[in-house]
Amino acid sequence: MSRRDRPIPPLNRSALERLALRYVERYATTRGRLIAYLRRKIRERGWEGEPPDPEGLAAKMADLRYVDDRAFAEAKAGAMGRRGLGARRIGEALRHDGIEADDAEAVAPVIEADVRSSALAFARRKRIGPWARELPDPKGREKQVAAMVRAGHAPSLAWKIARMAPGDDAETLLEEA
Repeated sequence: MSRRDRPIPPLNRSALERLALRYVERYATTRGRLIAYLRRKIRERGWEGEPPDPEGLAAKMADLRYVDDRAFAEAKAGAMGRRGLGARRIGEALRHDGIEADDAEAVAPVIEADVRSSALAFARRKRIGPWARELPDPKGREKQVAAMVRAGHAPSLAWKIARMAPGDDAETLLEEA
């Protein structure tokens, strides 16, 4: 019987701990993601022995500082902001990753401080406003604003940037507004 033909044995406490440790060593993760991973593994392979406790195991990994939700949130928010995504989109991503409200609130000031720079980074990447090749028609400008809003930026800021003429100094004009 080859290795692929043999059934995979059901998990037990020590096997689940090994899976959790392997997961946190390979991936930057949150408690929520780790719990979801462990539940999926239990569902796939089955369980043997006393009832499983993925929440307790995730808490243990957090106590050992193998999982740090706040550090994960700060890193993810910074990376998304540098890519040009707005506060709303970053907040949604953090909730999706299982970041709890208190950790998200701790990161919020950092996100709010970078609102302008991330909006300008998005506009630069998508050639909106001062980075456009030519002045768009009204329909094209609406599409540009819609793209910025989908990226999580405030509509008022998106309109300010989209109304700028190609070649304008965006930093100066936004400071004046």
